[in-house]
Amino acid sequence: MALNIESELRNVTGISSDEKQRIADFLQGSVYCWCKNRKDEWFSLREFMGGENYYWQGTPMLPLYLKHKSKSSDPVKAAGKDGGWLLKYVIVNDKRLFETRKKELIRQYRWILEDEKST
Repeated sequence: MALNIESELRNVTGISSDEKQRIADFLQGSVYCWCKNRKDEWFSLREFMGGENYYWQGTPMLPLYLKHKSKSSDPVKAAGKDGGWLLKYVIVNDKRLFETRKKELIRQYRWILEDEKST
């Protein structure tokens, strides 16, 4: 299934528009690196941030964790959901096409290579 503009997007609140833009830029860079180096592999936010052993310190993603730190019993999970919505925003607005699937409750994406679109 190709991801398209009609796909549901949720607005992430509780962080500034500058923080949101920095996160989107960070995620866009992560997507570009993934697609360049792992062309045919599925990815999700988990691959970019280290899964359960999150590595958000020193990244633009940290405001998402800090936002949930005092409000949630599991701030990593809550921040991960917000990060997932921001990743989806980046994917939907990317010039390339991606396919998507849900695996183990995680939204994953994979770049559809140009030659695959014509088959």
